Amino acid sequence: MTKEAVLYKKEDGRIRCLACARKCLIGEGQVGFCGVRSVRNGKLYLDVYGKIAAAHIDPIEKKPLVHFNPGSKVFSFSTYGCNWMCMYCQNYDISQRRKAEGVELSPEEIVELAMGYDVDGMTYTYNEPAIFSEFAHDVGIVAKRYGLFNTMVSNGYWTPNLVDYVKDFLDAVTIDFKGNGEQKFLRRYTGATSAEPIIETASELSKKGIHVEITDLIIPQIGDDLQAAKQLLTKLYDQLGADIPIHFLRFHPDYKLNYIPWTPVETLERHYKLAKELGFKFVYVGNVPGHPYENTYCPNCGNLVIRRYSFDILEWHLTEDMRCKFCGYKLPIRGKLSRHAFKERFEPVFI
Repeated sequence: MTKEAVLYKKEDGRIRCLACARKCLIGEGQVGFCGVRSVRNGKLYLDVYGKIAAAHIDPIEKKPLVHFNPGSKVFSFSTYGCNWMCMYCQNYDISQRRKAEGVELSPEEIVELAMGYDVDGMTYTYNEPAIFSEFAHDVGIVAKRYGLFNTMVSNGYWTPNLVDYVKDFLDAVTIDFKGNGEQKFLRRYTGATSAEPIIETASELSKKGIHVEITDLIIPQIGDDLQAAKQLLTKLYDQLGADIPIHFLRFHPDYKLNYIPWTPVETLERHYKLAKELGFKFVYVGNVPGHPYENTYCPNCGNLVIRRYSFDILEWHLTEDMRCKFCGYKLPIRGKLSRHAFKERFEPVFI
């Protein structure tokens, strides 16, 4: 099912890929950094079009998206490859395998499969969706026709071309920063050069009406500096405002950084308090089940309005139009509480 890509242009006898901020310049017979976008006969092809590496039914809170159709059940899937080379990637067997492999399904077949699991939406995740954006686009357009929403989990290392391309089908996105977006960290541990394209992507997506939530993976010893966090958060506040949800995620040892310990909870709490001091209204701590900072609190009266345990919603104290039942304050939560909330939503997908 290999298909010609959309996001590219011809330049000096070669092809300039426009799917991500690397903007690889690819010659005839060569493959981009991601390993799945190649040039043949003067055209750029997406070699993983229609090829699924992994699929699962997830709660939307796993993405994490907690201010978008809470309690929803989503069909998550990936291809192989990535535009980063994160040394701690928990999905390295997917992202760092640069091969055009996978179970072959057309966009129509994928949506039909998803509908069979009675999901609320689709999520493009597990590896970087920017690199298979044409595939995601075609699946997303079909999903829209069936009333499903579309979300992505992304490193945000995009181009303006990609932002414009996804606006026709994308409803929400989680943008993942790593190590507080510090340049030295990104260069050494992810292969990216700067956090600026990520901030620009988040800002432009938000301007186009796409719901954005921010995560920051806090890695002890190498990516937990509070001053770097303050600089990143200040930029995000200026670009996205006080209502943007911010998630600080606990690191666990994996891949090439399996010698680094879990993030101390106290480190995450310091990041949480810093974000609140800077004016963010909705700040969360992730990967620490049972922590009070998993919950949503009304920024007006301070009462708990959504109690969570990991990916599950345990209590709900909002009206149908997302107003606090205690004081009437309207929270900026998109969509509605899913009919799947308070139910088991984890299911394997058989393909």
